[in-house]
Amino acid sequence: MKSKTFRFVFLLLQIATVTVFAGRAWQHLFWDAPYRVLLWDAHLMSGLVERFSSMSWGEFVASPSVDAAIQESIFITGIFYLLCALAAIFLKKIPFISSVFLLLGSTGLVVLAGLCLKEKFYHFGQFFEYSLQFSSPLFLFFVFRQKKISTRLVFWMKMATAATFICHGLYAVGYYPRPGNFVEMTINILGVSEANAIRFLMLAGFFDFLVGIGIFLPKKVAIPFLAYATIWGLATAVARVWANLYPGFVLESLHQWLFETVYRLPQFFIPLAILVLCKYHFSLEKKALSHRSLNHV
Repeated sequence: MKSKTFRFVFLLLQIATVTVFAGRAWQHLFWDAPYRVLLWDAHLMSGLVERFSSMSWGEFVASPSVDAAIQESIFITGIFYLLCALAAIFLKKIPFISSVFLLLGSTGLVVLAGLCLKEKFYHFGQFFEYSLQFSSPLFLFFVFRQKKISTRLVFWMKMATAATFICHGLYAVGYYPRPGNFVEMTINILGVSEANAIRFLMLAGFFDFLVGIGIFLPKKVAIPFLAYATIWGLATAVARVWANLYPGFVLESLHQWLFETVYRLPQFFIPLAILVLCKYHFSLEKKALSHRSLNHV
């Protein structure tokens, strides 16, 4: 592979990793994260609390000091994700320490996806919708360690992309309860009625399913699907800010919603990286075919 293409793809993976960690850091430092969905689950935690502390379960749940400790832990986790973002930036300068942070950060993102799964009543699509987020640091780690982009790695990048888009589509078409914010964002951005917003989401979900299949087809056919995935991935990420940006409260709107766009940006950068690789290899195949044709003349 030409070094120029490799460097560009590496940069895309690096930016994807920085954005997911930076967005999650922002969330944890200034807002909230769903750790209480586990820590306040009586079925799972009450026995542990009463065995290893002097509190009853009721005292634990109602304790302001416990709640403050949970909030402080969320803040510390935000600092950890910020360090992970910095590790991705300085991966080449401090490779060992940065690699450790990438692996630990990816593990943290898997745990966070699991908590979101629990919060959404164990709809497994909720977990796998985050595939590009928790796998981006791993893709960066393996490309950096192997100094190449293997066919196997591209396959797993496609798998993560397919999982993210298909699971997003499952919510859009209503297989899982369609989130109200999906409909609200569509109405706010497109200025359509609720009925037309639902029709639009049904169509978008159908295309999400097509992406999940199309990107595995031969390169010439897969390229349009990857181009669509890149554009739609960026659009769905930006929609979080676009639909909730109010002219009179611009800074407040950005503070509240921008992090949701930022940590979703891997769904733009990873399909773009695959698209670049696909076009590169397709051009090589065309040149090889042309060369063989000339040799037979």
